[in-house]
Amino acid sequence: MAKQRPSLSPAYILGVGLTKFAKPLARNAADYTELGFEAGIKALLDAGINYDDVDQGIACYCYGDSTSGQRVFYQFGMTQAPVVNVNNNCATGSTGLWMAREKVGCGAADVVMVVGWEKMARGSLGRTFKDREDPVGRTVDMMKETRGLTDAPGPYGATAEDFAEIARINHAHSARNPYSQFRTPYTLSQILSSPTLHHPLTKLQCCPTSDGGAAAIVVSEAFLTAHPDLRPRAILIAGQHLATDSPTLYDGSAISLMGYTMSALAARHALAEAGVSPLDIPVCELHDCFSANEMITLDALGLCPRGKAHEMVRAGDITYGGRCVVNPSGGLISKGHPLGATGIAQAAELVWQLRGCAGERGVPGGVSVALQHNLGLGGAAVVTVYKRADGGSSADAVPVPQGAEEEEEGGVGYNPAVEARGFTRAQVERVRSRKWASEWALGDTQRKVEARF
Repeated sequence: MAKQRPSLSPAYILGVGLTKFAKPLARNAADYTELGFEAGIKALLDAGINYDDVDQGIACYCYGDSTSGQRVFYQFGMTQAPVVNVNNNCATGSTGLWMAREKVGCGAADVVMVVGWEKMARGSLGRTFKDREDPVGRTVDMMKETRGLTDAPGPYGATAEDFAEIARINHAHSARNPYSQFRTPYTLSQILSSPTLHHPLTKLQCCPTSDGGAAAIVVSEAFLTAHPDLRPRAILIAGQHLATDSPTLYDGSAISLMGYTMSALAARHALAEAGVSPLDIPVCELHDCFSANEMITLDALGLCPRGKAHEMVRAGDITYGGRCVVNPSGGLISKGHPLGATGIAQAAELVWQLRGCAGERGVPGGVSVALQHNLGLGGAAVVTVYKRADGGSSADAVPVPQGAEEEEEGGVGYNPAVEARGFTRAQVERVRSRKWASEWALGDTQRKVEARF
């Protein structure tokens, strides 16, 4: 068991940035240097800081060579700050956020910048190194042994229609998200009649592979105290826990194989630290790589009684007008799933929800707390609870100033929650290092990014 750690000092997400998520190998596909640069510049602008303020960097990606993080971060400035490269499968981005919070909470840094990206291949995920043991090989073997590769019965009486309804809702939510890979809503019939991959899952119930980037700036209470004008932007990381698997992973249950136990443990710890109940959660971004995973996770997070997730779906309690809006971004199923960026993109959506700037994706009546779940088989589960720094609700929030693009104030010059736009050269110069910028390190990245805008 992990050692019980002492209480951490408060840590906040001060700024976030996203690229659009896109189909891999598209004609105008961006390289990882561009994805990281675009997301990072947007996060610095949103936070209202300069890269010289950053004490440490965390780079999150699964597919790429070692030190790709340094290649991305050097574009902001070569300040000689530590940069750590993280790979934790699909939980990579939220693992980076967890590391940032630990560093800030323990006093090792006041400002940590987390940048995640993925540049993926088309089609299903495959192994990269085939000359050695597969890290999830024992999990796959257990699946073959107990369930086969296509026999996936619904838990506790869930039907094919219940799984399809989850996908229908996510696709409907995604239509409102300008960063989503897919923005087309579908009827339940269309989802059920799309090609079957593994019964009961059809193609429209499965997340795609994606190219994309996301970034976040995590800061300390001391930093906010020294910069009181930035506090209205800040969102408190009120509770957080990273868990790995227990022996129940191999108990023969298909639910256990999908990380149920570690998700449930991470949720209990994060919610307890934040002092909230699952029933207090009005909005949640969770790891819906497949509709079946969302069904399992609703249960694991405590958003419904054990075995009643399908009833929550049938009651309309995972969308607007229901008890908890789940995946207002569209989730992995429709927004997309660039592995290293996913967890940070989930956090960005919840930051915007708590700031009250999510536009038509915003939860009616406002929110004061939000829940995030990000899962990586192999395994890692990160659950995070966010609150507004002022303890209030997004319904009473004063809009975060974003300034005009030509102004010197912080911000990107528009509402990034509802517009997937770019930035100007003047804005880039405002947030890149003033002392240690290298044009050689930047190369032609900025020009390529600008060309896509």
